[in-house]
Amino acid sequence: MDLSATKNCHCLAARKRAREITRLYEEKLRPHGLRATQFSILAALAQTGPTPLGELADLLGLDRTSLTRSANRLEDEGWIDEAESDDDRMRKLKLTPSGREKIERAYPAWEEAQDEVEEQLETE
Repeated sequence: MDLSATKNCHCLAARKRAREITRLYEEKLRPHGLRATQFSILAALAQTGPTPLGELADLLGLDRTSLTRSANRLEDEGWIDEAESDDDRMRKLKLTPSGREKIERAYPAWEEAQDEVEEQLETE
């Protein structure tokens, strides 16, 4: 069996590029005390308002376990909180005023990363 075609694996190339992009966002957001995923969670909640955990996970393309872990950290920081829910079985999350301030301060750094990635894509 000739496996030489695997040198050009699209899956591997996509994962490598995703890691490069993530590193760029992480570098830009680090001075604000945020990771890329944390920023995305805060941004999503800023746009959607109080959102059930499952819906937020689907929106962000995260599994519930990873989202719960990140949400717990954000809650510990005081940037998100649990929102009231009509269904006690459903955990809803909401952005706090402190979280709104955090996302607004970090937004220019996110925007820099976004612009850099767009420039890279235009030149490729």
